[in-house]
Amino acid sequence: MKVQMLGTGSAFAKKYYNTNALFYTDSHTIMLDCGITAPLSLHQLGKSFNDIDALLISHIHADHIGGMEEFALQMSFIFRRKPVLYVMDSLVDQLWNSSLKGGLKQEMFNTLDDYFEVRLLSEDVSAKLMPGFHVRPIRTSHIPNKSSYSFLINETFFYSADMKFDPALLEALVQEGCTTIFHDCQFASPGMVHTTLDELMSLPSYVQERIMLMHYDDNKVDYEGQTGFMKFVEQHRLYSF
Repeated sequence: MKVQMLGTGSAFAKKYYNTNALFYTDSHTIMLDCGITAPLSLHQLGKSFNDIDALLISHIHADHIGGMEEFALQMSFIFRRKPVLYVMDSLVDQLWNSSLKGGLKQEMFNTLDDYFEVRLLSEDVSAKLMPGFHVRPIRTSHIPNKSSYSFLINETFFYSADMKFDPALLEALVQEGCTTIFHDCQFASPGMVHTTLDELMSLPSYVQERIMLMHYDDNKVDYEGQTGFMKFVEQHRLYSF
């Protein structure tokens, strides 16, 4: 499996774009989240939405779903096909009724299913999304009273999608054989809805060694060389695992 970040920045980052990812198997491309900056980032990589075989959504914030309206419209009216959308069963109604319906509802297009081949996922239930790409959605704490999910991919790769610090989960994942953790990182403390760098720095070295930092602010350069055993994930760089 290979992963390439369309962006590595926080919700308000301008330099590094929204934290969204492309996962490549031998035969398919899966996009994890489609935020506001995703269409531009794809264009800069010489790609289009038509290169995406499936979209996986973690939670309903604009930096994670803000590009979905353009995705849906391009796929329907330019590329003339219905892409696969993987979304949690607890999020699917909110995704349409609270976020996408206002811009996408029109004559002949009245539901999410009119734009996407919707496939529902359930919390803590492993699912094969594509050959060589399995996920186990893990509900992680982010905004109070709003569902948000991180993903254990192929049993060895954990992708946090905006979460408060949960050292017990991270240590448990490592004990279960997780070798790589892409984790969101807020530089300033306290971390009200995100994990902070200080919190991650408090983890044991054997956990830190597996962590790569993403969802950071535009002042990343000020923290280079000050992240312990952890390294920054870089936008557009291709990583193999």
